[in-house]
Amino acid sequence: MTLRFTRSAAVFVALSFGVLSCADAVEYKQVNASASTLSFTYNQFSSQVYGTFGKFEGTLDFDTANPSAARAGLTIQLDSIDAGNSDANEELKKPAWFDTATYPQGTFESTRVNALGNNRYSITGNLTLKTITRAVEVPVLLKSESGIGIFDGQLTLKRSDFKIGAGEWADTVVSDDINIRFRMVAPQQ
Repeated sequence: MTLRFTRSAAVFVALSFGVLSCADAVEYKQVNASASTLSFTYNQFSSQVYGTFGKFEGTLDFDTANPSAARAGLTIQLDSIDAGNSDANEELKKPAWFDTATYPQGTFESTRVNALGNNRYSITGNLTLKTITRAVEVPVLLKSESGIGIFDGQLTLKRSDFKIGAGEWADTVVSDDINIRFRMVAPQQ
């Protein structure tokens, strides 16, 4: 006699017999943008510059019992950039950089999520800036605190891959490597 279980039945059996704890089967479906952060660093004249994007919206459908079915998305309002001073902020909105009048948003859409163990995941997806789309892979650590999921991740992009900082800025005054860091906060469902 062969027994077959659906995914839901298998999770129920695992929970019932203690194979999988309730803490292991958690769903996150809503990003709290006001509690989340999106920041970046780069080097300019050998000094590190820190900045943030103040307006973005995240989407999430993440079940820790089935991470391969997870989906994540991010829409960034590029004119919400803050690189530490008003002159830099206005420069970064110009056509040589983000050209926010023509391209007001940047987007990320996941295409695959892999569980790496110990609450670590690899999220692969498409990042689009100035209509240029590149595949990126983002390592993410999920921390759970009092019913809140905190997804911490970082990656390094090459600004030249997206034609950001063209013309006189294409040289080494501003580093080509831009380090992106995010902290997305989502309540358990």
